[in-house]
This record gives sequence, C-alpha cells and structure tokens, in this order.
Amino acid sequence: FLSVPNKFRSFYYIQSVDHIFAVTRVEAQHNTKMQKTPAGETVIVPRNFKLLEELEKSEKGLGDMAISFGLVDNGDTFLTDWNGGILGPAATQHDGRFYQLRIRCPEEYPAVPPEVRFVSKINMSCVDSRTGAIKKEKLPAMRNWNRNMGIEQILQSIRMEMCSDQNRRLRQPAEGSNF
Repeated sequence: FLSVPNKFRSFYYIQSVDHIFAVTRVEAQHNTKMQKTPAGETVIVPRNFKLLEELEKSEKGLGDMAISFGLVDNGDTFLTDWNGGILGPAATQHDGRFYQLRIRCPEEYPAVPPEVRFVSKINMSCVDSRTGAIKKEKLPAMRNWNRNMGIEQILQSIRMEMCSDQNRRLRQPAEGSNF
C-alpha cells in the first residue's frame, strides 16, 4: 500500500508490486479506526481489496486452522456471500463438532461488521435460537468492531465464546441438525 500525506486524507491509493490499481476520492462516512502508517498518515483500504486479501489468506491456509471461510460462489465479483466453518474447541460440549456458518459482507463493509448466522444448529448465548443469527451486542468482536478487523476475527471470537464459562457446558442439539 502507498501512503498518503495528511493534506490528501480524503484520498486513497492502492498499489500492487508493479502497478497502481486505484486512485479514488473517499469521504469519511463512519467514525471508525483507519489504518495508519508509521508517519501518522491515514490509509483507507477499499472494501473489495480488503475482502480479496482476506480470501487469499484463507485460501492459502494462513491463520487460525480451527476456522475456515471462503466465497459461496467463486463468480461473486462483489465478494458478498461467504461460507464459514468452525471446529469446536476441545474440552467443551462443542469438541469434535464442525459448525457451518453463512457470512454476508454488506456494501458498507469494513466500516460495519459482516452479518453472520449459523447454518448448523448450536446453543450459545450470542446466537439467536430461532434463526442462528449472531447477536451483535453479545459477541465481543462485533460489539467492538473497527474497519481493521475482518471475517477471521469474527470467527475466532465466536470460537472463543464457545469456550466461555456460560457456553462451554451448554447442552447442544443433535449433531447434523440445521437452522
């Protein structure tokens, strides 16, 4: 990424190794953290560039191996609909289970968190028991969301909640049942 002097704060520049891909005017729409260079300059990464970076990292198997995520449809040029998976943590009622999730990244992403819901039936305090949707106010990563976070941090936060005192011993629905 190429940094931008403070006087040009409403602009972002994105660069690959050999080419500059985009030079676009962006006005601050949300009161969120933005990436800063060591010199204190602000860099705003466009939605699709951030999502492409997340997809590439996931496809290469970098990061937490207990979670996975990728596009529902490889032809989704807007990178909106994603599948996710979480391997249940050991020494909990989730041990040995694999949970499927659906993730939707709205147009405002990464200024707002993605919408996440379980496909696999699960009993947790941060999950709506009728729909499987994550309750944003109950999941730390969503409650404290900022644009520097991503899908991986959401899935890690859900997995950590599986280990919490209030969720680790909750009786779970039959394996293989869905919302």
